[in-house]
Parts: sequence; C-alpha cells; structure tokens
Amino acid sequence: MSVTPVLEADVLRRQDPELAEILLGELTRQSTTLQLIAAENFTSPAVLAALGSPLANKYAEGYPGARHHGGCEIVDVAERVAVDRAKALFGAEHANVQSHSGSSAVLAAYAALLRPGDTVLALGLPYGGHLTHGSPANFSGRWFDFVGYGVDAETGLIDYDQVRALARTHRPKAIVCGSIAYPRHIDYALFREVADEVGAYLVADAAHPIGLVAGGAAPNPVPYADVVCATTHKVLRGPRGGMLLCGRELAERVDRAVFPFTQGGAQMNTIAAKAVAFGEAATPAFTAYAHQVVANARVLAAGLEAEGLVVTTGGTDTHLITVDPMPLGVDGRTARGRLAAAGVVLDCCALPHGEARGLRLGTAAVTTQGMGEVEMARIGALLAGVLREKVESRRARDEVRDLVGGFLPYPG
Repeated sequence: MSVTPVLEADVLRRQDPELAEILLGELTRQSTTLQLIAAENFTSPAVLAALGSPLANKYAEGYPGARHHGGCEIVDVAERVAVDRAKALFGAEHANVQSHSGSSAVLAAYAALLRPGDTVLALGLPYGGHLTHGSPANFSGRWFDFVGYGVDAETGLIDYDQVRALARTHRPKAIVCGSIAYPRHIDYALFREVADEVGAYLVADAAHPIGLVAGGAAPNPVPYADVVCATTHKVLRGPRGGMLLCGRELAERVDRAVFPFTQGGAQMNTIAAKAVAFGEAATPAFTAYAHQVVANARVLAAGLEAEGLVVTTGGTDTHLITVDPMPLGVDGRTARGRLAAAGVVLDCCALPHGEARGLRLGTAAVTTQGMGEVEMARIGALLAGVLREKVESRRARDEVRDLVGGFLPYPG
C-alpha cells in the first residue's frame, strides 16, 4: 500500500501546516500503537481515495433519478453501484446506503416501523446492548418503551427462554437483536420465530458482525430480519457510515425514513467509498480475511484465559472478545489506562451480572495489518504482563512498536 491516498501531505502542508501535522500525527499514532478497538479497522487506500474524491463537492438530496439538485448524473451512478453491490453481497432485496452512521441507520429503522411510545424488546445495556437499544440518554430510550432481555448468569449467553417470555408478556411492536459486546453468534431463526409468535417486527442490529457475514464467517441476518441495520466500517473495512437492508415490501418506508425524515443530503464521497468496500468484500481475499479475523480472536481469547483473565462466554465466535481483568488485581478502567501507557488501544465495557467494568478487544484491525495466530499469542502474553505490572510500560511500548513495525497499516 502507498500512503499517498491517506494524505495529500505536500498540498496540505503548504496550505494548512497546522492541520497537516495533526493528520500526520494521527497516522503516526496508528502506525506505532496496537489497535485492538473492536469497532475500528484500517480502510484500503482505494476507500480513502474515494473519500477524498470530487464527489465530496456534490449536494445530492434524494435518491438516484429523483434528486432535489441538478448535476447528479454521475453520483447517481455511484449510488446505484453501491446499492447493487450491497444487495448482491448480503442477498438483500433492497439496500439503503445513505445513513451517516450505524446509529442513524437504527433511527431510520425505528422511524420506518414504529411510532413514539411503542414497546421494543432489546438486549439490555448492562449485557451489551447499544445506546440505540433503549438508553435514557439516547433518542431510543426517550421515544420508545424499551424492555431489556439479558444473558444467562452461568454461561453469559443470551437467555432465549427469557426473550420468548418477555415477548409474550409485553407484546412488543419490534424486537431488536444485536450487541456491541456479545462475542457469540446470534440465533436469528429463533428471534424470527419469537417475533412471528407475538406479531413483532424483527430488527437486526448487525453493526459488528456484518463484515464477518460478508466474508462467510458469521450467520446472515437478512433472511430472518425485517430490517437489518449495520455499519460499513468495523470488520467490513469501509468508510465510517451506516446502511440498511430489507425486503421489497419495506423498501419505500425505509428510504423515506432515511430521507427526508432523519437525514438531508447524502455524503456522495462516502457512498462511493462504501461501494469500493462492498466490491472488496466480495473477493476471495476478503473471505480469507474474515475467517482469519475469527481465528485470531479465538487464539487471543484462549491466550488471555490462560493468563488468568476471565473471558466472558468462555470464548468467541467473532472478532470480539470481552474479558474481566479483576483476577489479575485490576479493574477495567485501570487496566485500560495501564495498557494505553504501553501503546495498546482498547475499550472498557459493561460485564454481565456485575458492577465492575471489563475490557473489550477486537482483532479486525490487527488482522488487516497481516498479523496471525503467532502474533495473537504474543499480544495475549504482553497484555497480561502489563496488567500484572511485570512488564514496565516503557519496555512494553518498545515491544508494541517492534510488533507493529513489522505490520504497518500503510507502509511507505
């Protein structure tokens, strides 16, 4: 990869040296620290080139063939390509690629299916539910009556018996399946069965696993859900943004919920970048990548467990791992700070059935860099050494730089 699409450094240095240094500083940060945030990845130079293209100049409210501005002939083609590639990639009858984020995609799904005050059943926030799944600080918790289901206290797995019981009791208008911190595959067929039993819509929030779905490494929610909401970054490795997938019967409602109900003009450069990412995800190379992401996560989870950390659900089926570091004598927030000082970037998360916070890790970015199982074992040992304070932070940071130096995200 060339770094040129990442930054037109010479142009930016001449015009705005202050911002040039900031952007170059971020590139340096990404190239010298270990990126284990489950929601992040490295896009390809082709995706970055589309983001920095002249399509960024075009105002394009509406949809292809029905814009509110003139001069949209070219961007219409770009959006149609993105839509067609998304439909083919996920086997969907309809795709909307205009959502600016995963949260705005969920907002549009609710707008298409619900009215304020409707009851919605979703994974509770303490068990890995997203803010858009009923947080009182979010539009979802303010506009809708959310009921939360949880996970089994012993296994950490979704309590499907509770899902069915709560659905029968509360008769929700919609059921949401999806999580920001659940490392196992979701039984979409069972959720569909429960939704049909109580006459509810099924919304799959597949922001995290959708890239694995594209690579054939995770179950596809499209055949089961009325609407699938997703992000185009994370494992899918595209630009930051969202999308919705649905059947033909809901296509018009979903499109109108995105524009004009919740958004204005589409970001055409981002839509073009999404098209690039969808094209990349349809290749055998991406399929191999997706399976390697999962293999890496399983090795890293096993390594952390061997070092004494408690891995929730006993492992992972995806790119995502959640762990409790307390057996090593450190809480989640302290652990995150200690690892940050060593050049390891990851997140805290809620832990099921406990007040303490744990750590959430992901293997999408490091796998994009070319790391494999050998490196995952090395990372697991390094993390445990830092948390136990057996490895001094400066020495750990040197080890991180050495490791990442062999797998630069943008060599050159």
